[in-house]
Amino acid sequence: MASRRIVIGGASGFLGSKLREELARDGWDVATIGRSGADATWGDQAAILRLIDGADAVIGLAGKSVDCRYNDANRDEILRSRVDTTRELSAAIAASARPPRVWLNSSTATIYRHAMDRPQTEAHGELGAGFSVDVARNWEREFFAADLPGTRRVALRIAIALGDGPATNTLFRLARLGVGGPQYDGPWFPHRRYRGIGPDPTEPSASWHRTRGRQRFSWVHIDDIVGAVRFALDTETLSGPVNVASPGPSDNRTVMRALRRTVGAWIGLPAFRWMLEPATWVLRTESEMVLKSRWVVPEKLLEAGYEFAWPELEPALRDVWAGRRG
Repeated sequence: MASRRIVIGGASGFLGSKLREELARDGWDVATIGRSGADATWGDQAAILRLIDGADAVIGLAGKSVDCRYNDANRDEILRSRVDTTRELSAAIAASARPPRVWLNSSTATIYRHAMDRPQTEAHGELGAGFSVDVARNWEREFFAADLPGTRRVALRIAIALGDGPATNTLFRLARLGVGGPQYDGPWFPHRRYRGIGPDPTEPSASWHRTRGRQRFSWVHIDDIVGAVRFALDTETLSGPVNVASPGPSDNRTVMRALRRTVGAWIGLPAFRWMLEPATWVLRTESEMVLKSRWVVPEKLLEAGYEFAWPELEPALRDVWAGRRG
């Protein structure tokens, strides 16, 4: 059987590295596009076209990490790095004599509104407003903009990934330090870091929400991100936005309690927003990461027959923790 070729744009990060390794193990011939050390570099359209023309599949994962302060320079780069690289992949696919049959592109479950009343599905979810949502909207708009009749497209709206990556490691660190209690939203000094961005920016409807530590937490184990990618590559009926999130979403209190049990921490002090804001300033990140209520369920994946390896939170956390310690 002839080797299948796949092109991954942005294969150097936490998720990209894992996918490159697993897909190569599956027998794919993996080529990469990146800033350096890849088979082609962003901005070299001729080299990108040579990789993509004749490939069986493309995965787009490129984009600056959102684990930073949303100052003007970072805001612009977060948006630009996603939209421009997606545009380059789209242009190469459109110019290909033998375009790939499928293109998966990363997106984010943060595209949905702050939701505590009901879960957000692909069919009935409501998009939110503000910076993070606008980034996702513009990212997906570019992804679906071109007419590519020979290429099936899937936008992977990925929830918070549990694995040996920065988000999970930060949560484990908080729990071990004894500050792994629930996080409470509340009033804070006004700022403009979460304002909308792009050609049609939107504005957040509220500066804070009274969640009492019950903001929803949608997550997905790294194994199931890889599993969902494999499934999407081979499932011809799957297209459009697809939520990549565990069918067992949790909430902030429950997550932090499970983290404490996982790492063996006896106490977990709660954190109010007036405590979180100075801390996130020092850590050069944003409180939105833990205060927004993300309630997302994988309706399309479940209906198509995907079976999650890690549907429950605490076993997933324990698996990741055991892997880090090993």
